[in-house]
Amino acid sequence: MPLQLDIRAVLKNKAPKAHVPEFIIRYLERIAHVKQMNAFLKAHPAERDYDFIRCVLDEELGCSASIEGIENIPTDDEPVIFVSNHPLGGLDGMIIAQMIHESGARKRPLKVIVNDLLMFLEPIADLWAPVSKVGKLSKEQALEQQRMWESESDVMSFPAGACSRLQRIDGKWQICDLEWQKNIIQRAKEYKRNIVPIYFEGHNSKFFYTLAYIRKLLHIKLNIEMLYLVDEMYGAHGKHFRVHVLPPIPYSTFDSTQSPKQWAQYVKSIVYGSNHTSR
Repeated sequence: MPLQLDIRAVLKNKAPKAHVPEFIIRYLERIAHVKQMNAFLKAHPAERDYDFIRCVLDEELGCSASIEGIENIPTDDEPVIFVSNHPLGGLDGMIIAQMIHESGARKRPLKVIVNDLLMFLEPIADLWAPVSKVGKLSKEQALEQQRMWESESDVMSFPAGACSRLQRIDGKWQICDLEWQKNIIQRAKEYKRNIVPIYFEGHNSKFFYTLAYIRKLLHIKLNIEMLYLVDEMYGAHGKHFRVHVLPPIPYSTFDSTQSPKQWAQYVKSIVYGSNHTSR
C-alpha cells in the first residue's frame, strides 16, 4: 500500500488530547494540498531522498535554481555546518540540500535541521534532523540531534528558527530573517566545524506576511502562518530561485571578543551583506 499523508494522524501525534472539529480538518487538508501530495506519493512509490526531491522540484512544482559561488563549497574531508537565511520555510531546505548533493563537492551525508512536522513526509525523512515547533521534542528526537552533531555528517541549519518575516528595519519594510540563534555558533566551536554561509533569494506571498503581521499585532503566540507553508510551496510553481554560496568562516573566528549571540548576528550580516539583488 502506497504511503499516504493523513492530517488526522499528524494532529493526533502532535496534540493527542485535542478534539479538532471536522470542518477544520477539511480546511487543513485543503491548504496542505493533501490530495495533490497523496497523488504524487502514489505516482512515486519507490523514490526516496534526493531522487524524491528531484521529482518534487521537476514534476510537482516545476521549480529550478541556479547557484553562484559553488566553488565555495568545501571539498575537504572535515564536517561543516551550512547556514542559510530561511525565506520560504521548507522548499528552500529541499533546494539547498539538493544543490549540495548535486555539486559533488561533499562526500559526507547531510542532515538538514527542520520542523519536525516534515518528518511525516517519509520518503525524505532520513535527510532531516527534527526540531519541534509545536510541542516538545521527543527524547528520541533529542538523542538523534545529539548523535547528528557527534557524527561525521554535514549539518544544514536555518539559525533564525523560523522562515523570514516582513520587518521594519532602518525605516524601511523588508522581508528578512528574525534574529539568528546563538546555538549554531556554540555547536561550531564545540564540534570544531567551519560554517559555510548561504543566501537564498526568494519570498512567500503577501498573504503570508500580512497574516504573520496581524498575528503579531494581536499578540497571538501560536504561529498560525506556519499552517500555510505547504500552500506557499505549491504557490512557488514554476519559479526560478538563485542561491549564493559564500566563503567558509573558520570556527576559530568565534573567539571571546564577542558573545555567541553577537557572533550569530555577525554571520547573519555576512549572509545579508553581500551584493545580492534583494535582502
